[in-house]
Formats: sequence, C-alpha cells, structure tokens
Amino acid sequence: GNCIGKGQFGSVYRGLDLTTGEIVAVKRVKIVNGELDQEEIMAKVSLLKALSHTNVIQYIGFIKTQNHMNIILEYAENGSLMSTLKAFGAFPEKLVASFSIKLLNGLEYLHANEVVHCDLKAANILTTKTGDVKLTDFGISLNLKIKCADAGAVSGTPNWMAPEVIELKGASTKSDIWSLGCTIVELATGKPPYANLISMSAMFRIVEDDYPPIPKNISEEMHSFLLCCFQKNPDHRPTATELKEHIWIRNN
Repeated sequence: GNCIGKGQFGSVYRGLDLTTGEIVAVKRVKIVNGELDQEEIMAKVSLLKALSHTNVIQYIGFIKTQNHMNIILEYAENGSLMSTLKAFGAFPEKLVASFSIKLLNGLEYLHANEVVHCDLKAANILTTKTGDVKLTDFGISLNLKIKCADAGAVSGTPNWMAPEVIELKGASTKSDIWSLGCTIVELATGKPPYANLISMSAMFRIVEDDYPPIPKNISEEMHSFLLCCFQKNPDHRPTATELKEHIWIRNN
C-alpha cells in the first residue's frame, strides 16, 4: 500500500488485512543483524499483542520476509499529533489538557504492564477522527534503538529525553513522565523545549538546567503540572496515576 510515514527504523505503509478486510498499518523494519534481531522483535511483538487499551495502538502481529520484518498495527486514520500541529499550529491549553488526560491513561496502562515507552513525543501520538489519541512506537523502539546506535551512544532526538537517559543511567517509567512534560510543551507551543539548539547543546542544557523553559501565558495549574514532570530526580517525579489527580487534569 501507500507509504504513510517514515521513522528511524523503516517506513509505515497502509495495508489491507486479507482475512478481515480491515485497513491496518504495516511498519517495515529492515533486518540488519540476521536471526538475533528477528527473534527478539518477534518475542517483543508477541508480548505487545497482548496489550489492549483505547489510548494505545494495538499490535496485531508480524510477517517476516527475507530482508524485512513487517509489524502489523492498528491504523489511525488521522496521522500523528505532530502533523496536526504542523497543519493547525499550537493547541489551546484546554485541548492540550484534554489530550494530556488521554496520554496519561495510555501511559498508566503501559507502565502497569511494565512497558516503558522510551520515545514519547507528538510524532509518536496518533489520532483518530473522533479526537482520540493513541500512543505508538512504544516498547519496540528501545530494542531497535540499541541495535541501530553505537552501543552506549544516545540516539534519537534529545529534546524529549530525560536527564538520566542522556547521562546513560537508563530509561524507566519516570523518564516517560519527563518526556510527557516535553510533549505537553510541544503541543502548547508547537515546539519541544530547546528546539532552537543543536542536539549537543540541548543535551547539555537538559542535564545542567534546573528544568526546561516553561511556556509563558499558561495557567498556574499547567505550570505546576509541568514542574511535576520536570523534577530532575526521577524518584521525585510522580507516576502517571498520581498525575491524573493533579488539579490541572482534574479541572479539565
């Protein structure tokens, strides 16, 4: 089918499930290191298939060809929040809050199932025509990243990365919370924190600054919510479940 997106590890196509007639998304991942990668991806997809939540893209299965692993996923017809931002500009706070509630529900579910997203940003949040949002590119991206990057190097765009991830102390459910804060800034302003800096400078600032720049002209409640996400020490950062009780979320 036609290509509907390109990512770090391959392209995403629209496909047709020949048994159900359903339109699906097919992520084609090039197999680099032969057998090991395939086994690992297959095991991971089998685990991810068991997950089912309205704010999480459903993994359906995979089809292996000689050079590619085709991961079959639920199709979200509206594309990513990043493409929505590009088309319509930054979102009003009320809409950002409404999306944030759904993102917290999705993260809470993934975290309860011991899945760390590792790459939360507007580009990895898909939307449906009814305004529902769904997390995608979770779980599997980490395994692939480790393969693609030089071992030990930080890969991907750093603007959404938690300080502990940049310092190679490892990702956790708490680093997803930091990335959620960055994603909320992105939805509210059109750009993630430190968007004006080159990667190395952004990484330096994330590690050195007390917290990333908070957008102006937002409510006190939203300001407080972002400061919760941007706690430097991951142990001090709230969980998704705790953030659902925050006044900014409760009031929206």
